[in-house]
Amino acid sequence: MRRPVFAANWKMNHGPTDAREFMRTFLAHYARHSDRLVLFFPSSVALPAVVESLRERSDIRVGVQNIHWEDKGAFTGEISGSMARDAGAHYALVGHSERRHVFRETDEDTARKVAACFRTGLVPILCVGEKLEQREAGATESVVTRQLREGLSTLDAAQVAHMIIAYEPVWAIGTGKNATPADASAVHAAIRHELRERSPEKGAAVPILYGGSVNRGNAAALLEAPDVDGLLVGGASLDAEGWSSIVCA
Repeated sequence: MRRPVFAANWKMNHGPTDAREFMRTFLAHYARHSDRLVLFFPSSVALPAVVESLRERSDIRVGVQNIHWEDKGAFTGEISGSMARDAGAHYALVGHSERRHVFRETDEDTARKVAACFRTGLVPILCVGEKLEQREAGATESVVTRQLREGLSTLDAAQVAHMIIAYEPVWAIGTGKNATPADASAVHAAIRHELRERSPEKGAAVPILYGGSVNRGNAAALLEAPDVDGLLVGGASLDAEGWSSIVCA
């Protein structure tokens, strides 16, 4: 059985002061659970505040929302995987739809970043997903499979087994629309098939998360769908009490 994963992507919200207050409230509502993994992805400036808040909670891990694929250099505004790891991060989001479509990152960029995660000791969460026009054209599976293959292109089977995949349909992010549990399950099944093609044994162990307008009202139903192993949550993770109810779904 794959352990459910609940990942909170705060995006450009919650500076250090708000992050500390959030964690105080959240930890008051969320006791230790050994049967699930909870992850926080704060902004880089709030990362130390979250890490410090969790110094006695090894059951909860912290990640960064983005890294550069180089280890160091003249890349103003960027952070490397080694810098993130040194600051207390254990995970990194790679290929989030906003990185792909707002910042124009390519499939090649995501492959480089996934490789950099493994090189620097971070666990990558590779995000894949289609836009509305691609879905309406019946291209969901081909788009997702292409993004997945490119993102994993530098890895061997053992490395793939130690990462996480997140399916986030672009048309459902921050729109109030979301894939039905059946929709999510169908795409997750295609992702699972591709992972098993790479490694029949290890591909079955990789958690696949769903992300896209997840909230406390639909979280439980999504988690009950086949091959949905957890949730990647944006806006609904910004409220401490609401997020605690989702991670306990």
